[in-house]
Amino acid sequence: MLFVTAVEDGSLAAAAKRHGRSPAAATRAVTLLERYAGETLMLRSTRKLSLTAAGERHLAIWRDVLARLREIEPEAAEDPLQGGIVLTAPELFGRLQVMPLLEVFLRDHPQVSARVLMVNRVIDLISEGVDLAVRLAPLPDSTMTAIKVGEVRALLCASPDYLARHGAPATPQDLDHHDCIGLNAAGDGELWPFAIGPEQSKRMRSLRVHTRLSVNSAAAAIDAARRGHGVIRARSYQVAEDIAAGRLVRVLPKFEPPPTPAHLVFHPDRAKRGVLRAFIEHAVPTLKRELSVTAMTMQHH
Repeated sequence: MLFVTAVEDGSLAAAAKRHGRSPAAATRAVTLLERYAGETLMLRSTRKLSLTAAGERHLAIWRDVLARLREIEPEAAEDPLQGGIVLTAPELFGRLQVMPLLEVFLRDHPQVSARVLMVNRVIDLISEGVDLAVRLAPLPDSTMTAIKVGEVRALLCASPDYLARHGAPATPQDLDHHDCIGLNAAGDGELWPFAIGPEQSKRMRSLRVHTRLSVNSAAAAIDAARRGHGVIRARSYQVAEDIAAGRLVRVLPKFEPPPTPAHLVFHPDRAKRGVLRAFIEHAVPTLKRELSVTAMTMQHH
């Protein structure tokens, strides 16, 4: 649908705005479509957008598909959803991934309200009155229901300028000779985990890393890394766009820990409520798609 809208509106930015997506997400969606098609569909410049011959064929096909879907859609009914929903997510994941899809959900359901708690700690859903949480970690056994929406990676990266001045580390031990940026408010270094050893028998080992700069905000730490102040450890979703755009470069990828699962967690009884159930049905496919695109970006960088 983004592809068709971009052609009709004349730009990917306009299509992204209409569908409640970021321009970068719209670009990734079209790039993914071209990768599946095996050929270039769209020629993009700062001034205009034009289609290749293959793009014209795909446009006709997708317009026909959308027309057929509209034919079988049930007649629009008055939106029955009303009420509130309370969500929690880690700060940057909430800002980058949850807020865009929540804003679309609220736009589509005018009688629904939402409260979002962006905190980097595990909240007890029942005692704190929260309907749904995003968990970026292996889950303990509990009475909660969890839906996996993808995986995130912990990785190291630095700016091209920094690496040009200092060189890229070849092993985790080389970080002793680099400026590292940490999230430890005490500023006395951090333990960074690495997968070390032969490919088939890697073992996790945590190494103490001296952090020349420490800040208690992941966003501020990433900003400092972009400006060339050192090596940072971040989550894949936090830096995927920077890596794709070349603002940051992944370092020591062979030593990265295994990916961590991302889940939506909620109490099964609360999911019986119409608002929460509708939001889960809206959020799951969107998050799966976004995290899948992020994973693909990591594979190619």
